[in-house]
Amino acid sequence: MLTFLHVSKTYPGGNTALSNVNLKISKGEFVFLTGASGAGKTTLLKMIYMDEFPDKNSNGQVLVDFGDEHFNSKKISLSRIQALRRKIGIVFQDFKLLSDRTVFENVALSLLVSTDYSQTEIKKRILETLSVVGILQKKNSLPAELSGGEQQRAAIARAMIHSPYLLIADEPTGNLDPENANEVFKIFQKINANGTAVIMATHNPTFYRDTPYRHLVMKQGVLQRVES
Repeated sequence: MLTFLHVSKTYPGGNTALSNVNLKISKGEFVFLTGASGAGKTTLLKMIYMDEFPDKNSNGQVLVDFGDEHFNSKKISLSRIQALRRKIGIVFQDFKLLSDRTVFENVALSLLVSTDYSQTEIKKRILETLSVVGILQKKNSLPAELSGGEQQRAAIARAMIHSPYLLIADEPTGNLDPENANEVFKIFQKINANGTAVIMATHNPTFYRDTPYRHLVMKQGVLQRVES
């Protein structure tokens, strides 16, 4: 589903974020991505949804294959990037919810601007997704009225509303207490069990230490090891 071939990324000033990364991730996998701050984790994740690209003077490329559609970082257009991102859900550490919209409205926004679903279908999909993440009863609440864990659940619902092939989670539990962090991790496991691939960047060893999922370790832009 996802292939990195000799991917390097150097930012202005000579800061090397990725160095000759080769990686394959299969459909439906759950993969952890770990490493110290500045190791290159976020840059690697941005390569997947093509917010960043391999160095132009290299042969590096990122290939994404969702079966029905294929994407190549070397020759992708802006419209194809938009098509790619509609098939990927992204969850960040800081939630990124619109403060003046309710939970329902935050989740609905992407459907309203990018699909032809009827209002009835949109409402049905949103209520089902909020139920999956456990905050259906908060659908009319504003973000400020939610706990941190509830805000992250709303962000996950927003990421999943398109039924993506892949969910990318960049330090999604970094702002949560241990109990809420564990509940969010369980939601990711449920999402993965339903067939969505999950790539989760985390500093928390309690998640990856005793799980069967593959574990990628980054250090100073280099993929140090891949543990299964």
